Amino acid sequence: MTISSFVEDLSSLRLENVFNPYSERCELYDYAASPRNRRNLLKNLLVAASEVDVDSMWIGRDLGYRGGRRTGLALTDDVHLSDHAKRWDVDCRKFTKGTAVPERTAAVIWSAVRQISSPIFFWNVFPFHPFESGKPFSNRAHNSYERKIGEEILAEMISIVKPKRLIAIGNDAEKSARRLSDTLTHVKVRHPSYGGQNIFLGQIRSLYGIGESPSHSHN
Repeated sequence: MTISSFVEDLSSLRLENVFNPYSERCELYDYAASPRNRRNLLKNLLVAASEVDVDSMWIGRDLGYRGGRRTGLALTDDVHLSDHAKRWDVDCRKFTKGTAVPERTAAVIWSAVRQISSPIFFWNVFPFHPFESGKPFSNRAHNSYERKIGEEILAEMISIVKPKRLIAIGNDAEKSARRLSDTLTHVKVRHPSYGGQNIFLGQIRSLYGIGESPSHSHN
């Protein structure tokens, strides 16, 4: 499957109580071109990733309303969107109107990523934003049907990016990584939310051989 056809297939998916940032426009925050721009950015990132040796793919659970719903990128909020694009030498401007919205998980993830120079690709078990019925700006965990769809997409993504290993962030990601990683090493790390921030940062420092930074030594 080509990168273009992968992104087109991703864009064509429609599911109930799920926002697809690659084809749907948020009436409140998106510009008319936002879905197309998110598609183009994903294509450019995939092209860049397919041309290098990707050290690892970090896998989260699903897109959140403060993060990936707006950016179309796993583990990335408005605040870190340009950082994400720059890591792959890709140009990108914010896709949403108004002030950049921060997401707590993304902030922790990016505080770790900034200390790592090797290529890392971010993706999720379920690559869209699942929300509670009637509440588009809420987060819910994807269900088993959605997980099956997400794992098929994740398997395709792994074949395009060809990471050396998978870093599963949290239990849901670890279960999917285990199912998909017959030929790949996978490592589970603690999800940084719900008090897991310091454990997550410690595990990432250990995995990538990063010295403890002074800003975290007093936590």
